[in-house]
Amino acid sequence: MTGLLRALPVSGIRSKQPWFVMSAAKYSTHINSANPFVSHYYSFEADGHHQHPIAIPDGCVDLLFDCDQNEPIAQVCGTALQAKEIQFERGHRYFGVRFLPGYIPDFLDVSAKEIIDNQIDFLDIMPRAKPIFEQVVEQTDFAKQVAIVSQFLHAKSASRLSPLTRQLVGKICQQQGNIQIQQLERYSGYCSRTIQRQFLAETGQTPKAFCRAIRCQSAVYNINHSPQLAFSDLASELGFSDQSHFLREFKKLVSTTPLEYQHRVQHKTYLERIHCY
Repeated sequence: MTGLLRALPVSGIRSKQPWFVMSAAKYSTHINSANPFVSHYYSFEADGHHQHPIAIPDGCVDLLFDCDQNEPIAQVCGTALQAKEIQFERGHRYFGVRFLPGYIPDFLDVSAKEIIDNQIDFLDIMPRAKPIFEQVVEQTDFAKQVAIVSQFLHAKSASRLSPLTRQLVGKICQQQGNIQIQQLERYSGYCSRTIQRQFLAETGQTPKAFCRAIRCQSAVYNINHSPQLAFSDLASELGFSDQSHFLREFKKLVSTTPLEYQHRVQHKTYLERIHCY
């Protein structure tokens, strides 16, 4: 399954949060293949000169550390279900690890449903993790933070998904979220009722909500990497009935129109702002 996930389009997408990147004073990222359930690590300093950034649906769970010297905190953040304003403290340095779409760390004492569209204090649901929390927030070097968390995760299981749900997550990602429940029935051999019940119980999301998140990420990824992209072509590729439907959905999930987003990405030289390690 690991090899399959690494080959899926969503692995290349790396579950972006573009407004975090564009509102940060500095943004760094690192892709670590040591843990098969980790999408990537990232770090940024909140600028504070911009309005609060928007979180967009990505289907992922993040472990996010606010490394403030006076009041450090770590939170488990579930995927947003639509565009959602997030408050970061100006000048604070943040470090995060984003798990692959659909995967919820098995070592967290919380249900999948509780995490989705929510932020929960990390130490409240994993009090024994205080030593790792202290190591991360006291460290100022991004690479060393990555090494600390990577070692911590090495001994942990990050998947509580059954073979059926792993299969469905993989298929949805492979199709860029453009797949119907009837197609998932034919693909898996299970009825829609079983698929809906099991997927919701294990990921905290319905298959439809997860598909929306992956389609959102696919749209954002394509716009980021294709300056001359025709939105009519993108709408068709992602399975929207028409371009107007795509425009409405994009605005609901990304908080702006595709054209406005494209202009912002180009103005901010989005890809150049991301420092990879």
